[in-house]
Amino acid sequence: MLLKGKKGIISGALDSQSIAWKVAERCVEEGAQIVLTNAPVAMRMGEINALAEKCNAPVIGADATSMEDLQNLFQKSMEHFGGKADFVLHSIGMSVNVRKGKPYTDLNYEWMQKTFDVSAISFHKMMHTIWKMDAIKDWGSIVALTYIAAQRVFPDYSEMAESKALLESFARSFGYHLGTAKKVRVNTVSQSPTMTTAGQGVKGFSEFYAYADKMSPLGNAPAEACADYCIALFSDLTRYVTMQNLFHDGGFSTMGMNPAVLQ
Repeated sequence: MLLKGKKGIISGALDSQSIAWKVAERCVEEGAQIVLTNAPVAMRMGEINALAEKCNAPVIGADATSMEDLQNLFQKSMEHFGGKADFVLHSIGMSVNVRKGKPYTDLNYEWMQKTFDVSAISFHKMMHTIWKMDAIKDWGSIVALTYIAAQRVFPDYSEMAESKALLESFARSFGYHLGTAKKVRVNTVSQSPTMTTAGQGVKGFSEFYAYADKMSPLGNAPAEACADYCIALFSDLTRYVTMQNLFHDGGFSTMGMNPAVLQ
């Protein structure tokens, strides 16, 4: 019961393969009360209502690029909770260029700006809304999911790499302000390649998944283990961890070469 009595908002649960879906389930198992949110289009495509029923949680639709939608999300969440949230998960990402197969050397820049807005700037907007509405308790925790392409080149990840770099920078910069003013901590979790619906949409994902699994001494971290890590970051056991990009990847981020890959 690491989260007993705590209340949180989980974004981005599309279906049972989503990391956010696993996080939501674990939050409730650990005693938390949650609100689920996703963009209206994702809610139509996914299965969030089944998760809501399982977790006894309301679903509040919100386009995370819209300040108006985010204000409505946090207002209704606080009304539901009868107070402020203790934790928030940002698990939002989308690239039209990747979806439509545009090569990195010939990107559509309007689509690129959409990628940045959805995948990274939405995180700043979310924290801006939390700040403006005083929507999170002192010593609260905000976590966003990221990927090592923010630091290293993975060509098929395209401009999502820059999105994740921007996301991580927002965590540090807003983490300073939220930490100084309210003791709220902000971290990003850099997860292994994971067999999610979104992940499998990236070209060559299956081959890369197998490569990363061989490269990592512990193998790829599954979505369930990532959920466990998020629970630890939402809990009071990590009260002094903030402004960090935390690799949850079986050791992949520290490896140079693993002989297993050469065999």
